[in-house]
Amino acid sequence: MQSLTGLFVKPARLQIAALCVRYGKAGPEILLVSSRGTGRWILPKGWPEKDMPAFKTAVVEAFEEAGVEGQADMRPLGSFRSFKGLNDGLRLRTKVLVFKIRVEKQHKTFPEIGQRKCVWVPWEKALDMLDEKPVRRFLLRHRDDLT
Repeated sequence: MQSLTGLFVKPARLQIAALCVRYGKAGPEILLVSSRGTGRWILPKGWPEKDMPAFKTAVVEAFEEAGVEGQADMRPLGSFRSFKGLNDGLRLRTKVLVFKIRVEKQHKTFPEIGQRKCVWVPWEKALDMLDEKPVRRFLLRHRDDLT
């Protein structure tokens, strides 16, 4: 007889994140944006766009949330597991694919300006600012990928 466990476990939903990197005088810096609901520091991310490769979705999310333009790697650096809080209080388990974007320009205006704060920080400071342990672990695993 087949186990009923599978009927009660929701499959992970996929989100796409942008690890935006620029190079300052002191080394690489990472872009963090605040979440709209709680103001937590996160990576720009969102749901996959229909008929669009995942790496291009990462570019779209980075522009919409922070006004950045740049070149995204076509292959993800990796992934982490997270939860997405919805407006009705429901939390969905998600798998987040992370694409590195080498930032070339940041616009002064963008679709979500005023809804989010944006900050460029060194890798070490990003670890301190991020709330989610899975994102911190991801950054620890991929420190060498920032250069």
